[in-house]
Amino acid sequence: MMQSQGSRHSLTWAVLVAVVAIAPLCTGSQYLLSVAVMTLLYAYLALSWNVLGGIAGQLSLGHAAYFGIGAYASTWFFVNLGLSPWIGMWIGAVFAMVAAVIVGISSLHLRGAYFALATIASAMVLKTLVENADSLLGGPRGMEVTLLRDAPWQFQSTSKEFYYVVVLVFVAIALLINHRILRSRFGYYLAAVRNEQDAALALGVPTTRYKLYAAMISAAMTALGGTFYAQFILFISPDKVFGANLGVVIAVVCIIGGRGTLWGPVLGALLLLPSEELARNFSGGILGADMMLYGLLLMLVIWYEPRGLVAIFQRWFKRGGAQEAVK
Repeated sequence: MMQSQGSRHSLTWAVLVAVVAIAPLCTGSQYLLSVAVMTLLYAYLALSWNVLGGIAGQLSLGHAAYFGIGAYASTWFFVNLGLSPWIGMWIGAVFAMVAAVIVGISSLHLRGAYFALATIASAMVLKTLVENADSLLGGPRGMEVTLLRDAPWQFQSTSKEFYYVVVLVFVAIALLINHRILRSRFGYYLAAVRNEQDAALALGVPTTRYKLYAAMISAAMTALGGTFYAQFILFISPDKVFGANLGVVIAVVCIIGGRGTLWGPVLGALLLLPSEELARNFSGGILGADMMLYGLLLMLVIWYEPRGLVAIFQRWFKRGGAQEAVK
């Protein structure tokens, strides 16, 4: 009986995911497809953040630093040396891992709000450095990505469908990475660090080392997302890719969905990004309307279920299963 209910739930999730993935390609609207691309990008970024902020329980609000590193590194190599972003994005990922090690060594011994403040500070420092690198990185003016139009081997296309398929693959790979970590010894160690770090230390778990590993993986994945953003938008600037708002939004998407879970980051993005677009349209572009929406939704979800949307869906499924059993 329980196995049949579990298989039905798995089938329901599989069908739902397939419908959501295919639907934007069937609308024929380039605007809706653009919204879908950005929604999936934030789902990917939230999944990247989830490795450190969810599974390991380290509240980072400075992931914009790694996002910006990936965007600027691949764009600089592409614009100045003609290196394909498909290759440059891995260079950006390595740079982001190095940055994660530097930030981690200096701040991973901190906990809670102190660690969050340290990560925000790292993003602000990088933003300031880039703004002052006029000759190398364009300074506050930013950098334009050389437009090649239809050149998939250079990560460019005039078709939104191309970017949608690419970011869909990104999300699938991020889900696989999260799935493997959650069910590995590494993931169990990170969960121990999240739930009770002192107890994990007492049992001999090298907590700092595993948190550093999680930070490196999370940073590399986020940097790849920065490259995608640069190639999709074709323009980057310090405010856009190193802004404090970006780091907060990435974290909020995952927290609302359910941090430390597999599907929570995806659910959070599916709720927040389309809602943000609606708020922007109805508010007439009022400055700060999107952040107000994030705050309101975060308060509502946390008030109803602190564990996020995943826990809400699980509660509904259990309630439905119990009603079927009664019948």
